[in-house]
Amino acid sequence: MANKAQPPFLHLAELTASQFLDIWKHFDADGNGYIEGKELENFFKELENARRGAGMDSPNASFSEKMKEFMAKFDKNADGKIEMSELAQILPTEENFLLCFREFVGSSTEFMAAWRRYDTDRSGYIEANELKGFLSDLLKKANRHYNDQKLQEYTQTILKMFDLNGDGKLGLSEMARLLPVQENFLLKFQGVKLNAEQFNQIFTYYDKDGNGYIDEQELDALLKDLYEKNQKKEMDIQSLTTYRKSIMSLSDGGKLYRKELEIVLCREPLL
Repeated sequence: MANKAQPPFLHLAELTASQFLDIWKHFDADGNGYIEGKELENFFKELENARRGAGMDSPNASFSEKMKEFMAKFDKNADGKIEMSELAQILPTEENFLLCFREFVGSSTEFMAAWRRYDTDRSGYIEANELKGFLSDLLKKANRHYNDQKLQEYTQTILKMFDLNGDGKLGLSEMARLLPVQENFLLKFQGVKLNAEQFNQIFTYYDKDGNGYIDEQELDALLKDLYEKNQKKEMDIQSLTTYRKSIMSLSDGGKLYRKELEIVLCREPLL
């Protein structure tokens, strides 16, 4: 039904956070976190219609040529789908708080450090009250003016966007969807979500000296093996360095205990 309704707000010069969310939900008709296939075609058609109405269209190019050019520009990881963070680059959003987030955490390392700071109870989730503090600091750092009402709107919008199971809190992989695609190292490991038994076996195996935590060298070996098993190709040194640095941002003085590594590698934080 959603894709038969009148497409919302694409004609506007600037969108509110709530309008952006409405557009996302309208076109991500199956709710899988991507605009793809027929959804993507519908989105592009309606965006072209809105641009034509605003006098922004280039009439000489064919639909397929325009769509190919559009995807080359915005589909950063070339997977043929549009993610929410990519959509934020396409549509002009008021305050653009999604892009504002990126200014605040421009790399996966900064993101993990921010996660450690705001997941205050080490639950593996950021809950609504923690998220509000996170967004407040984000807006202050970006020198954006806001009031309590606007902060509440942003908090609720972020929860509606990324709280996929509706439990009022965000897991690490949900929140990481705000990162630029090329920085979202968690996408590289999304096929490696472990249960308790698998995680315990892996932690014991890579904790070579049995001291109860993983250090940088042990983490290198773990990441390299997991990546190559999941991606079916060898990990380059630059990627390994980036992933290690990001994950070690969660550590306690260079010591990555079970609780921190669970957040990255498990389907749900273990009890």
